[in-house]
Amino acid sequence: MTRIYPPSVVAKFGGTSVADFDAMNRSASIVLADQDVRLVVLSASAGVTNLLVELSEGLETHQQLDKLETLRAIQYNIISRLKQPSVISTEIDNLLNNIRHLAQMATVSPSDALSDELVSHGELMSSLLFTEVLRERYAEAGWFDARSVMCTNSSFGCAEPELSTLHHQVEAHLRPRLEHAIIVTQGFIGRDAAGHTTTLGRGGSDYTATLLGEALHAARVDIWTDVAGIYTTDPRIAPRAKRIDHISFSEASDMAAYGAKVLHPATLLPAMRKSIPVFVGSSKDAAAGGTLVHNTTDNPPRYRALAVRRKQTLLRLHSLESQPSCAFLAQVFAILARHTVAVGLVTTSENCIALALDATHATSGEDHILTTALFTALSSHCRVEVETGLALVTLVGNQLTQAAGVCKDVFAWLEEHTVRMICHGASNDNLCILLPADDADSAVRALHSRLFE
Repeated sequence: MTRIYPPSVVAKFGGTSVADFDAMNRSASIVLADQDVRLVVLSASAGVTNLLVELSEGLETHQQLDKLETLRAIQYNIISRLKQPSVISTEIDNLLNNIRHLAQMATVSPSDALSDELVSHGELMSSLLFTEVLRERYAEAGWFDARSVMCTNSSFGCAEPELSTLHHQVEAHLRPRLEHAIIVTQGFIGRDAAGHTTTLGRGGSDYTATLLGEALHAARVDIWTDVAGIYTTDPRIAPRAKRIDHISFSEASDMAAYGAKVLHPATLLPAMRKSIPVFVGSSKDAAAGGTLVHNTTDNPPRYRALAVRRKQTLLRLHSLESQPSCAFLAQVFAILARHTVAVGLVTTSENCIALALDATHATSGEDHILTTALFTALSSHCRVEVETGLALVTLVGNQLTQAAGVCKDVFAWLEEHTVRMICHGASNDNLCILLPADDADSAVRALHSRLFE
């Protein structure tokens, strides 16, 4: 007979929500205030992933020691506030020693696989510490290694989950434990079939939360971060940005895909497949409310939000010979497919293709998008122009291609900016503009003032 489990809530906490002891304590209060929260997914403490990425790139000894000491200080600033620090200090020391060993290996032979192994330690440490914070508040809490269920392929730095295996493993190994305790696990990390640690890309902890929520048939997934919901744009860019209390999956998914930092781009896909509502709120002020993302909203507006995606690279590929444009396009996209390059935007003319490549979520960073091998392969078929230091500003809305006056509303307010690329029409619900990164914030402020204020 199949066991029927009560609906549960998955709560995910970002890096600022577990940055130090006080932040962890606030997050623990949120967990303990809702008896339906049975699974907690954590990011690394704020700043830790960046330090680990730097160590994975191979540093000189003195630089290594400086980063390692900073990492140790972050962990021990939390441990020192625990009532019984000795309970957890040995495990944290073991992880710190392992980081030291992996960092030394990276100076000799860095690799994407080694980078993922090293970077995973941020989530392992934060989840161990948070479990102890809950236990000291008399909660039945258990630690769980996400890698035992988060099965992925071997695309280190941006791995994809193997859904059928993931669901089987969750049912067998994770779900039964939720009956007896609040389970604390890690976002962002997984394991391939060979047993190697992988990562889902920067910001992948949100994705972990909804993947696990889907596998568990969760009633809701809560994403706790440092802002009280999803806004019409980043309030740090446009201070008069307004919170959106209810938003559809499709609108929020577009915002995430085009750079809104509140959610990882892939986050909403698992929730959409099972129609699981996703709540976004601030762990610093849980009472402030937030944004609920669900299937549909009433009377969706023409203009919903503005998103910014930085770290964009523009490739302009000019054909070296006279040939039909269809043959040139086929050659270029065959090369991109062989090198597993994800293309953000495309525009074409008779003998030229312009491509916008995105490095926002790759763990390895912007410099690894246009590799030497890719550049060489493209150069055998076309003349390649490369422009970096760009940003993508996207207007997200509803049925924009069916509405008159959209282009006037947008471009009349960008007359002082150098637009490098425009994409409109591929989607009914967004308009994308590529421009120099230094101009992005002022462009967003101008557009936000026109469209939302």
